[in-house]
Amino acid sequence: MNKAFLFSLSFVLPALLVLSLSSNCQTQTGSAQQPTSDSSQFTVEKLYGDFANPWGMVWLPDGRMLVTERAGEILVFKNDKFTGEKLVGVPKVFSQGQGGLLDIKLHPDYNKTKWIYISYSKPVEGGATTAIMRFKLAGNQLTDKQDIYMAKPFLKADFHFGSRIVFDKKGFLYFSSGERGTQPKVQELDNDHGKIHRVYDDGRIPADNPFVGQKNAHGSIWTYGHRNPQGMVYDAATDRIWAVEHGPKGGDELNLIEKGKNYGWPKTSYGINYDGTILTQFKEMEGVTNPTRYWVPSIGPCGMTIVTSDKYPGWKGNLLVGALAFRHIARVQLDGTTYVTEEKLLQDVGRFRAVAQSPDGFIYAITEGPGLLIKLIPKK
Repeated sequence: MNKAFLFSLSFVLPALLVLSLSSNCQTQTGSAQQPTSDSSQFTVEKLYGDFANPWGMVWLPDGRMLVTERAGEILVFKNDKFTGEKLVGVPKVFSQGQGGLLDIKLHPDYNKTKWIYISYSKPVEGGATTAIMRFKLAGNQLTDKQDIYMAKPFLKADFHFGSRIVFDKKGFLYFSSGERGTQPKVQELDNDHGKIHRVYDDGRIPADNPFVGQKNAHGSIWTYGHRNPQGMVYDAATDRIWAVEHGPKGGDELNLIEKGKNYGWPKTSYGINYDGTILTQFKEMEGVTNPTRYWVPSIGPCGMTIVTSDKYPGWKGNLLVGALAFRHIARVQLDGTTYVTEEKLLQDVGRFRAVAQSPDGFIYAITEGPGLLIKLIPKK
């Protein structure tokens, strides 16, 4: 089952046909325009098929690829094949509910520092928390392990941990922490939940963070008013950070992340409670930053990348967003910071947990149910 093989999109046309945006997925920018590229001009290479709950992936300079499993494993791939090896010394994770081993990223100057970063649900007294750890590798062994941040207060809830990691061009580390069910507290700055944080690569808090010095505010907070951001990407060309987060029933969001801004949860939302009752009467509010794009019904956005490669004609600058609930990749086209349109790729292949661009410019994705690693190969 692990042997790589190719299958053309035409082989499973009904399932993988690239669709235009469904009319019941609403936007703030009016009706969607038609996509400009012919997305059928690629094939899909299945590289691996035995994941349980994969979450993050990253490439090392030596060509190895690391993929995290939520249960607490990091699998090692080389030349697009599973080596049969796993990293040793992974920290114990809180593998309950939505918790476990989550994202993985390299330090932007990895060749010099050798630091690798993971986000994970750390078991602590009183429950669990979203933690950021950095470590180095000696072969397949984790060494020099350091928890550089733990979201506080610690809570018993086993859901809404976040959590993605990005670095900007100045080397600052950003990570998302879900609200853990603490809805009213998300609007308060005396806790780390429902926030995106900005720290130095060793966890220290930058003096120019927006709430540093404010009474009772946690200095690491960069933005607040988030529900459960499970996708985040840094666009180096424009120096922008984009994030996607899960809404309740409806109201998933794509947000441009900007210093000190409030994104509204739970005061504003385009969704409703799961039982159909009204969560809030407000979709917009003074002082709240509106989403660039929202989805009704919810697609379950999780994991995203920005296409910088020239390998996929017409895709450069587009965001690729994995959809768990609707089981596709959304290719989102933007005009600067304005939403233009999107299309669905790879419908019903699986629950897309992460999408990433490799150092050599190819698009990879991981899914659960089934647990696949796939690669998009442009047709010549």
